[in-house]
Amino acid sequence: MRISNIMVSVDLGAATADRVRLAAGLAERFGSMLTGVAARPVLGPMLVGDMREVERVWAIEERLTDEQLAEAKALFAREAGQAPRTGWRSAPTDPLAHLVAQARTADLVVVGRQGPADGHPGPMGAPTGALLMEVGRPVLVVPPGIEHLAVKRVVVAWKDTPEARRALHDALPFLGHPEQVCVVAVGPDAQDVGAEGAAEYLSGHGIKATTHPLRKPEIGTADEILRFARREEADLIVMGAYGHGRLREWVFGGVTRDILRATRVCCLMSH
Repeated sequence: MRISNIMVSVDLGAATADRVRLAAGLAERFGSMLTGVAARPVLGPMLVGDMREVERVWAIEERLTDEQLAEAKALFAREAGQAPRTGWRSAPTDPLAHLVAQARTADLVVVGRQGPADGHPGPMGAPTGALLMEVGRPVLVVPPGIEHLAVKRVVVAWKDTPEARRALHDALPFLGHPEQVCVVAVGPDAQDVGAEGAAEYLSGHGIKATTHPLRKPEIGTADEILRFARREEADLIVMGAYGHGRLREWVFGGVTRDILRATRVCCLMSH
C-alpha cells in the first residue's frame, strides 16, 4: 500500500507550523504529494438593522477571510520545504466540510490535537473528532510540539473491531522497520480479544510484534494506554476511532475522546 497524497490541515493555530513540518517529513519519506488545506467561513452579521452597516461588516469579514487564507498559504509554503511536491487548496467556507471534501483524493490526513491545553484554532479549525467520523481516511493526530515522526516504537491499542482492524491495515506503510511494536489490549477480557491475531497479521507483513494483555488496569482505559505508551517510549499509537453522529454532533466512546484530548504521542486513527 502506497501513500501517494498526504493532506495537512493548516488552521493558523499555535502548533500549525510544527504539524506542517511533520507532514512534509512524511511526504519526503513516502515520496508523496503534500497538500495544504485551509478554509475560513465569512462570519457575516445577521441581516437586520441598517443595511449599510451590514454591508460594511460583511466587507470587513470578507477581507479578514482573504487575509487569513493568504497567511495560511504562506505558512504552508514556508514550512513544507521537505516535501517533494506540494499543492494548496483553500476556500471561504466551513473548515470541516472543506477538509472532508478535499480528502477524497488523500491517503492520509494530518490534523492537530484539540485538547483543553491546546488553545483554540479559531474559525479555521476543523474539529478533530467530527473529522475522524466523516472523512473515511486514516487520520494522524499530532500533539503540539512534535515536528518529526520517526516511527521507531509503536503501540497498537487493540479491540477486535472493524475500526481497529482498519487502523492496523492503514498503519502498514508506517511500519517498515520499527524497533518495537506492542499490541496492547486493556480490560478483563484482554486475553480474549484477538491480540495474538493482530500480531500474526503483522507477522504476515514481516513485522514482529509482541502482545500485552492488561487485564486489571489500575486507571481508565485511555490513561492505561497512554501510560503504557510513555513507559515504552512510543512515538506512535495506532487505534480505531469509535463514535456515532447525532445532528452533526459526535458522541464518542470514552477512550477515543480521552486520547484525542490528552495524547502526547502521535495517533494514527481510523473509523
